[in-house]
Order: sequence, then structure tokens, then C-alpha cells
Amino acid sequence: MNPNHIGRIARAARRREGLRQDEIAALAGVGNRFVSELENGKPGIELGRALRVLNCLGLELRIGPRGWEDIERDERL
Repeated sequence: MNPNHIGRIARAARRREGLRQDEIAALAGVGNRFVSELENGKPGIELGRALRVLNCLGLELRIGPRGWEDIERDERL
């Protein structure tokens, strides 16, 4: 998992819900620019705000131990 992957998932979920960036930004209490940066995989964005956006999209971020298969897959992304 990396910022680009998270961004692609967030963008796909937003589009699936039929929402514009400004609409999800308002729902999550963040700026339009933040949503754009999240969807474009900008590294270093604020985790708390990213989690709010993901939550509004019906997504959750899970953390667990990585296996070698996960590492190899992430390197290909």
C-alpha cells in the first residue's frame, strides 16, 4: 500500500458514489485541494484528514503485518 494506491481507491470510490471532489470535501470537512492531493497520491498528507475522507466514502484503512507477497505486489504498483 502506498499513497498512489490509496488515492486511486479513494477516487474510484468517490466516482462510484457519483460525488464531485468539492462535495466529498464538504462532507469530510476538508478543502477541495486536500481531496485532489489525496486522490493524486501526494505523500505526506495529514493522516487524520485522509481518514475522514475515506470514512465519508465508506472506506476504512486497516493495518496488519506484511507478508513477502504484499511487498512484492506493492513494488509493482
